[in-house]
Amino acid sequence: MHDPTPTEVLDAVGRLEAEQEIPEQMRADVRLLGSLLGQVLRESGSAGLFDDVERLRVATIHAYTDPSPEAFDRAVRIADSFSIQRADEVARAFTCYFHLVNLAEEHHRVRVLRERDGQPERDPRGTIAGAFAELAGEIGEDAARERLQALRFHPVFTAHPTEARRRAVSTSIRRLSALVDELGAAPEGGSAAQRTQRLMLEEIDTLWRTAPIRPEKPSPTDEVRAVMAVFDDTLFTAVPEMYRRVDDAIHGGVDGDRPPVVRPFVRVGSWVGGDRDGNPFVTAKVSRKAAAIASEHVLLGLERAAQRVGRGLTLDATSTPPSDELLALWERLRSADEDAAAEIAKRSPNEPHRRILLLIARRITATRTRDADLAYRDPEHLLADLRIVQTSLADAGAARQAYGSLQHLIWQVETYGFHLAELEVRQHSAVHAKVLAELDAGGPRSELAEEVLEVFRAIAFIQERFGPRAAGRYIVSFTQSADDLANVHRLARYAVGDAGPAPVLDVIPLFETFADLQAAPRILAEIVEHPEFASRLDATGRRLEVMLGYSDSSKDVGPVAANLALYEAQAAIAAWAQENRIELTLFHGRGGALGRGGGPANSAILAQPPHSVDGRFKLTEQGEVIFARYGDPDIAMRHIDQVAAAILTAGAPSNEDRNRTAAERYADIAQVMETTSRARFFDLVKAPGFAPWFATVTPMEEIGLLALGSRPARRGLSVESLEDLRAIPWVFAWTQARINLAGWFGLGTALESVGDEERLRAAYAEWPLFRTMIDNVAMSLAKADDRIARQYLALGDRDDLAALVMDEMALTRSWVVRIVGGDGLLANKPVLQRAVKLRSPYVDALSLLQLRALRALRETPAGGNADPEQQRLLLLSVSGVAAGLQNTG
Repeated sequence: MHDPTPTEVLDAVGRLEAEQEIPEQMRADVRLLGSLLGQVLRESGSAGLFDDVERLRVATIHAYTDPSPEAFDRAVRIADSFSIQRADEVARAFTCYFHLVNLAEEHHRVRVLRERDGQPERDPRGTIAGAFAELAGEIGEDAARERLQALRFHPVFTAHPTEARRRAVSTSIRRLSALVDELGAAPEGGSAAQRTQRLMLEEIDTLWRTAPIRPEKPSPTDEVRAVMAVFDDTLFTAVPEMYRRVDDAIHGGVDGDRPPVVRPFVRVGSWVGGDRDGNPFVTAKVSRKAAAIASEHVLLGLERAAQRVGRGLTLDATSTPPSDELLALWERLRSADEDAAAEIAKRSPNEPHRRILLLIARRITATRTRDADLAYRDPEHLLADLRIVQTSLADAGAARQAYGSLQHLIWQVETYGFHLAELEVRQHSAVHAKVLAELDAGGPRSELAEEVLEVFRAIAFIQERFGPRAAGRYIVSFTQSADDLANVHRLARYAVGDAGPAPVLDVIPLFETFADLQAAPRILAEIVEHPEFASRLDATGRRLEVMLGYSDSSKDVGPVAANLALYEAQAAIAAWAQENRIELTLFHGRGGALGRGGGPANSAILAQPPHSVDGRFKLTEQGEVIFARYGDPDIAMRHIDQVAAAILTAGAPSNEDRNRTAAERYADIAQVMETTSRARFFDLVKAPGFAPWFATVTPMEEIGLLALGSRPARRGLSVESLEDLRAIPWVFAWTQARINLAGWFGLGTALESVGDEERLRAAYAEWPLFRTMIDNVAMSLAKADDRIARQYLALGDRDDLAALVMDEMALTRSWVVRIVGGDGLLANKPVLQRAVKLRSPYVDALSLLQLRALRALRETPAGGNADPEQQRLLLLSVSGVAAGLQNTG
């Protein structure tokens, strides 16, 4: 066995770069950031660190391009040769590199979006304006406009622990991203560019020296504040800008002198501080605090926006005479705030619109600081005042001022109210049943019972203080009967007693397991006859929300059977809603990883059954997905544009006919796939001793040590049964082992059972659900690695289970490539293929360091204490692999 010559290594690196086909601007960014990191490592004070990082980097690149066992074994030997301290440093260096590559890739995406801005889209249906035009061509412009104005996109941010980066790391990356922007705008070689590179070097040094893993778990309040950063930095301004772009495109120009066609279609929800299913740290007190924090952020944003708009309205009353209604509003505002009105009038002589906006800003401040004399009672009163100003401007001929910045402010109030994000509560049905049994029996109330009841009082308090939109949706996990839903109203009555009215509640069933999904229509038919539900349906115009769980259904029967079951459940629920004249919103409990319903949201929307979308789409946004989709304004607007376009297109007759026809045409294939994939999945997960084997061959146990989120990783203490394991660590562990089993296992057997390659290719071309499934599996398998997977599986003494996994992986890969075509996975998605190839050899390096630590930990004698240094190395590598793959759970 010989080490590769320098020429062989250079050839390997060259082949890898050629395969990646990285755009030149992005390649330059990666090289610059990589060279700056190299300088930081040389200056780190750790002798030989840079050389050791390079040795492992070169070895893993060579092993990635050379399939021989010798090349892989050499990389393993290098990873095993480091001292534990050096392995720690090398893991941190590779993790740092991934953060920089991710930054460069995001920066390039933003660059491309800005370059394309205003240019014709390759696929016009990927924008709301394009989707509107297509829809108008099918159903007429008036009907299309009605659908556009009823459009609703409702992302719900959750605190599920899938963001492996510390907030300090994320903040450092954001600062560095701003510097990359500055460098791009600076003249090459000039003093400004030199200054910016010096600051970049300083920031990378800070990133390198910042501990990559949290010392302790964040509290629920910490999680609330982390999500607020996305609102402050992006969503508050990006969402109205999105509305504006759509409105301009539909109007066919950017005149800005007419009332908008677009109505606010984004609503933001939050489980952060409200999701108490299995999280004992989320209490009623936390929920109140979460609502208060969100309100503080949005009111501060509205206050500043109103001040900015007001300062700009320097229109003289002679050129822009105020309406009588505006003058009456001035008198009302002046009498309530006389001293401030006098001062503002002095600074704004003969500028009535400016005066009023500045007094409105003061009233928003009073709302935030809870000054009862001046505070707005609710957002509707603020909107009424703003519309008086807008109408006065428009009537006076100042249409550009009426429908310019002031319209943005109105959109912000309409979108966010005084609460920013509706706080949703989630609790397990078993908890409700247990507490009700205790309450019905009488006697002293337990701590659990008091806390459950206090939640309803907290909801009532939030509604009273921040408005009825601020809270009220109550999700019941593991809904298995109509009683599980009716129990929520019983508990609410217990909570308030004779003290006052119960909070307004929209109780939402969450169907998670395979059996629950099949039972959903029957349960819904029962619950809508319940008095409280019937009354709420009448009050809301027969609106009903139903949540579907992707995570537990996939862990329950495997990803293939779960996907097909979810489609069937949606079709059945949508048909039931149509028959009963119910306006249905399906709430998709999707995660970031493919094993939890992840993948591109727009393609998933277009694959939904007829009438299951109908202009409304709600989903959970979790962990790293929140920052990937909403962390940058340009990317956030593009994401919202694509999703909203898909929502419009999903309801087009052509799309609904396509899904309906394909589902009927390929029903026999779906049946074979559902049955055989589930059987294959059960062969694995129901094999004797599977659960402890799974805990041995993956870092599942160690993942629980990571301080990712406030929520515990398991429902119980045992790993003898998968039922007590949450879906996130189930997916996370397989991802770390470079197997990604939760995203694909069983598909190969299912396709083999169908056997008809020509028909499967036709299904891929004609059946959106099947195409989405195959594309997602291709992405999942592309991030897996056979050689590293075998190393993990070898940690367990079960050759039968290891062979089952590897055989299914090979079979699935073979069928996916044959169906899609091309010479390998993702051949039809070159940009995604490039991103995977860019990272894979470097992820391999971290995987080898993780394997080294995992072997040492598995060799710890029973009852002995695990080596803390090996544990730290493992956790560092987990964080790094998550950054490299851009997936956790």
